[in-house]
Amino acid sequence: MITQGIVIAFLGSATAIGLACSGSGIGVGIAGAAGIGVLTEEPEKFGLVLFLQAFPGTQGIYGLLVGFWVLMKTGILGGSPIPLTLDQGWQIFFACIPVGVVGFFSGWYQGKTAAAAIGLAARNPEGLGKAIVMVTMVETYAVFSLLASLLLFNGISL
Repeated sequence: MITQGIVIAFLGSATAIGLACSGSGIGVGIAGAAGIGVLTEEPEKFGLVLFLQAFPGTQGIYGLLVGFWVLMKTGILGGSPIPLTLDQGWQIFFACIPVGVVGFFSGWYQGKTAAAAIGLAARNPEGLGKAIVMVTMVETYAVFSLLASLLLFNGISL
């Protein structure tokens, strides 16, 4: 039976996936645009550019992880949704917010950082390690939001 709670939980899942994947798409696009500029001059740096461009894509993975976890635990993915109360639905919705919102912004800004890192690595290959550290710093907060969403979701009695 489809309850209002299950509809709200489904919206939470969609929010986690949609926002985090949107941020990743923006970030990967920003880094990719910088990478194409480097590759027009030095096509042999494709591996390096691809490695740095891939970083902002992880936020989308985190959003998918939380979103699909919600869909599986609530039975939506299996075709037999459990009858959630409206309160439970809202709890699930709000548990999905951290990974969605932080994933959106950190994916976007990690793309900007990765673009700068691509420029640094193209001009000064010895600076690659420092560039990776800078890009990884943004990732830290995406991981924190993933952890927060999973802990919040697992604290809900279904």
